[in-house]
Amino acid sequence: MKRRVNVYLDTSVYNRPFDDQGQTRIRLETEAFLSIIEKAISGAITIIGSSALLYENSRNPFAERKERVSSYLNIAATVIMTNDIVKKKAISLERLGIDPIDAVHLACAEAGGAEYFVTCDDNIIRKTKRNQAIFKLAVCSPLAFVLEEVFENA
Repeated sequence: MKRRVNVYLDTSVYNRPFDDQGQTRIRLETEAFLSIIEKAISGAITIIGSSALLYENSRNPFAERKERVSSYLNIAATVIMTNDIVKKKAISLERLGIDPIDAVHLACAEAGGAEYFVTCDDNIIRKTKRNQAIFKLAVCSPLAFVLEEVFENA
């Protein structure tokens, strides 16, 4: 039996279907995201959610987008709440130059036991690669995740 992979999707991934699909990268990342959702629904992947994701989505000014993203967020098997451990880790990540909300997402992902943190944000990927030793998870794009985990373990 294949093992289930724990993955945390950044807000940028959940919102990818609403970006300009005329751009090849965005279209491919949207397809990768939909593939991840499909695998989560089938039970092949476990999605870890967080209160940070719920908070960010609650601030989305576009009602239809907010509702759709909310339906995607409901697929998460568990929701990690921001607590003192998460806050402490997030503060240490901010010292590396990671934006505060991104640091909270990364800390929540680690606290939830995610093996992958999937993001469309190249800056997060770049900054975490420079400091790989302090992370207990892999940080990658939706495309890289799908190529590594979905196709590899299909």
